[in-house]
Amino acid sequence: MDKKAKKRVEVLRKKITQMQQLLVAAKQQPDDPDEPAQIQADIEKAQAEIHKLKAS
Repeated sequence: MDKKAKKRVEVLRKKITQMQQLLVAAKQQPDDPDEPAQIQADIEKAQAEIHKLKAS
């Protein structure tokens, strides 16, 4: 991986950590029943991008 890809992976990992915290909060406060599913989908997209960057 080049420097740019490594930096992108680092940013995505931080974003995933933040989204996981949001997911926990969203599950505790069921104001919007679709919110946890959306956050989980965003986490999965970020993880897929990390996997793609590592594979290249």
